Amino acid sequence: MLFVARKPIRKATTKAPDIRTVAALAKVSIATVSRTINGSPAVSDRLTKRVWQAIEQLNYFPNTHARSLVSGRSRILGIIVENITNPFFPELIQNFEEVAVAHGYEILVSSSNSDPAILTTCVRRMLERKVEGVAVMTFGEEEPVLDQLTHRDIPMVLAEFRLDDPKTSTILLDYTTGIRAAVNHLVGLGHRKIGFLAGPHKLHSAITRENDFRTAISEAGLQLEPAWIIECDHTLRGGVAGFEKVRALADQPTAIVCSNDMTAIGVLRAAFMGGLRVPQDLSVVGLDDIDFAEFTLPPLTTIRLSRADLARAAFDALRAQADTGPKVQREFLVSTSLVVRGSTGAPPAYSSPDAR
Repeated sequence: MLFVARKPIRKATTKAPDIRTVAALAKVSIATVSRTINGSPAVSDRLTKRVWQAIEQLNYFPNTHARSLVSGRSRILGIIVENITNPFFPELIQNFEEVAVAHGYEILVSSSNSDPAILTTCVRRMLERKVEGVAVMTFGEEEPVLDQLTHRDIPMVLAEFRLDDPKTSTILLDYTTGIRAAVNHLVGLGHRKIGFLAGPHKLHSAITRENDFRTAISEAGLQLEPAWIIECDHTLRGGVAGFEKVRALADQPTAIVCSNDMTAIGVLRAAFMGGLRVPQDLSVVGLDDIDFAEFTLPPLTTIRLSRADLARAAFDALRAQADTGPKVQREFLVSTSLVVRGSTGAPPAYSSPDAR
């Protein structure tokens, strides 16, 4: 194999611009540049615009560490998620970062992997970096570890978990609407035997989703079959294992609602490997509406939980706590809705309402 040597391209080196260069170009004082970068309201809109134009023209990068020393604020928000390998959470992080950066914040990301010891390390990292607030999107039992944050007066927002602390807000997720819509959709297709692959009961969200499913089944006038509710672990393999348990039942459901999309995608694979057609032989519904959901075969019918809405609620809660103190809104509601795709259809041998 012949390798071609390439000579490095030498560019004329120029001195990197500093705050003095910016001040000279903008025709303002160094103090005005500093105040502008730090978001001081003392600088007029006219001067602020001139300073930022100079910064952009010079391609100047303010020293964020120095800014934090001067202002006493890190401008960093932390976000702790449950499992970074679940596509739902990277999508949530991306949305959270977009809204944070748009408002002049940086973010620090940690994943707890549903392990209290790892969560302890995550919290320590947040404290060491002097974050101004933490969004804890782990959906589990975190209270003992999170005391480390509350004792240091750091604003927090938690998903589906309340702490009796004035600097802690809660995001409530309206699973009820989406799950009720999913059950009614299946009933409308003719299904009377509907199962549920639940998430791990150590998570608040999993228990809430299962309870909402039970309620929706009762409201639809259907008989709840305990054997058709199976606990899984919110992973692809969990969906496969849960489906195998369903297949081992003497009386099997014709439709399965899953506690999240990863479980549902595992069910789609297991059904295919088992020779079942979706939706002709089995209807499957997920929950989350991750980006992959519309690319499965068939595309997954799912309950949409907007990561953009969740990220915005988390950011708004933290920003309000950091800027205005504890006397702010402490509960935020994020809704859900049903997205119908190709993984749901009429049950086998169903033709019309008269044939039931």
